[in-house]
Amino acid sequence: MEINKFGIYVNIKQLKVVRINSPYRVPQPPDWIFLTPEVNMPLIRIRDLARTKNVCSQADAIDWA
Repeated sequence: MEINKFGIYVNIKQLKVVRINSPYRVPQPPDWIFLTPEVNMPLIRIRDLARTKNVCSQADAIDWA
């Protein structure tokens, strides 16, 4: 993962997402997966994107951390 990569990250174990727009807290793999650089994406689109990218099988359960 590239350091200081802003965007949306998903934790597929906890089904949580975070919005990162600061270089001081970048989630680390393997628990967190970078989903998109779009920091203003709404949750419904995040779920659709996670489903489209096959990030997790329970995309409808994803919620904000």
